[in-house]
Amino acid sequence: MTTLQIDLGRQWRGGQSQAYLLATGLSECGHTVEIVGVSGSPFLERARCAGMTVHGVGPRARRLQATLLLRRLLATRRFDIVHAHEPHALTAAVWAGASGPSGLVAARRVAYPLSRSAFSRLRYVRARRIVAVSNFVRDSVIASGFPPAQVEVVYDGVPLPRAAEMGERALSRKRWMEDDRALLLGCVGCLLPEKGQDLLIRALPLVRRRLPGCRLLLAGDGPSRAGLERLARECGVGEAVRFAGWVEDIADVYRAMDVFLFPSVAEPLGSSLLAAMAHGLPVVARRGGAVPEVIAHGSNGLMIDGADPAALAAAVINMADDPAIAERLGRAARQTIERSFSAERMVANTVAVYRRVCEGGTAS
Repeated sequence: MTTLQIDLGRQWRGGQSQAYLLATGLSECGHTVEIVGVSGSPFLERARCAGMTVHGVGPRARRLQATLLLRRLLATRRFDIVHAHEPHALTAAVWAGASGPSGLVAARRVAYPLSRSAFSRLRYVRARRIVAVSNFVRDSVIASGFPPAQVEVVYDGVPLPRAAEMGERALSRKRWMEDDRALLLGCVGCLLPEKGQDLLIRALPLVRRRLPGCRLLLAGDGPSRAGLERLARECGVGEAVRFAGWVEDIADVYRAMDVFLFPSVAEPLGSSLLAAMAHGLPVVARRGGAVPEVIAHGSNGLMIDGADPAALAAAVINMADDPAIAERLGRAARQTIERSFSAERMVANTVAVYRRVCEGGTAS
């Protein structure tokens, strides 16, 4: 199968990570992969370093540049599938006529309703399949008026750390903790209001009443950082919150943590949640969005309802007081990823969608 993968994102976030994992997985399975992306972006450069065929466009007027590039590519070679991984990529693909002889597949990673504008909807109408990252997202697409047969779910996948990688925990903790015996809570993600990191900071003083040495590590950056730093000082935990910013080796952060916290308000799925579970971390997550599709409360993690700092603190303290609970939840979390959310499974499920598109079949 010959595929063209398009992502015009300029930053490295969950969508770009999934596009890269898919592209490398397809190549490893023997499929031909070419990539269109923004020159100098983390996505395109990682693909280039991995030895894949890449085509770059400039960061300015990227949709127009990508459209012209795609027209040339589609005129000179045949692709079984053109996969647009984000809205700008989908726009360029439609402008370039990718819904013609090639099977156009559109990723959908957010759950807010599709725009009512004619062009915005037309982009998705032209796709032979809309691939949603969760049932939560699929339901939102169908509620926007698209036929269920056009929308399929392929859960994100994450690499499974090897035992040797997980064994580097002591060294990782020393990089992030002055006292490596204290409880380290952590969260990974862009610092945005909808990601809910303020809930973690509000809960930390309650946790520290019971566990004075407890620390919170926030890996990621974004527009909310200054406000979160101010909130930490107002709550009296400014010295107990570590703002790590962008971390290149994010696995090092997961290895250092004792408990992973996921406070996102209505997450479409959550790549960082999956990655933490792959590392065998016990998780406390906010119920909402697609989180219940991943977490079974009390089985492979804990969930709290709403923005309740006391409930979050109680869940963390419960794990700290009974390490056997944390160990059991972490082990079950890893098994959940192995069973349903590995990168290999994501690639295999995507290939199955591609085959149905090429054969003219409907969603399974």
